[in-house]
Amino acid sequence: MADAPSELAPPGTASRAVQLVGWVFVVLAALMVPWTVYLSLNLPRHHFASHYDLAWGGFDAAMLVSLAATAWSALRLHTTLPPLAAVTGTLLVADAWFDVVMSPTAHERWVAVAMAVLVELPLAGVCLWLSVTGHQLVVRRLRRRRPRRPGLRPRS
Repeated sequence: MADAPSELAPPGTASRAVQLVGWVFVVLAALMVPWTVYLSLNLPRHHFASHYDLAWGGFDAAMLVSLAATAWSALRLHTTLPPLAAVTGTLLVADAWFDVVMSPTAHERWVAVAMAVLVELPLAGVCLWLSVTGHQLVVRRLRRRRPRRPGLRPRS
């Protein structure tokens, strides 16, 4: 499974494509700087959202699905663990950020800060750890399950 991309294209082609995408992302990140400055200076301080409840409910539903999928993947050491953990960690950080900055009162802001510091950001850190180390765990598990054939050396 881990070798599938190299079977589809020559090794140099895949790495060149990845580097090309990396350069496109450099350009996009650079373009985000003036856009972010523009939005920060021109967006209204207050805005009424007609579907605020739907937005938060949908976001929390997405986080629920992401947490459940990450749990399933971690319990099975499935190959989807690293990307699922990265998505879940990202959602947790985004949730912490928006809870804090969109709190309407000082009391609600302190509750949001406490939740961010005590729950969401530590869980995001665990997700980052799962994402970074999950690949090695999955590879080890797959190697243990691979049938051993006498006379063949394992690929590195």
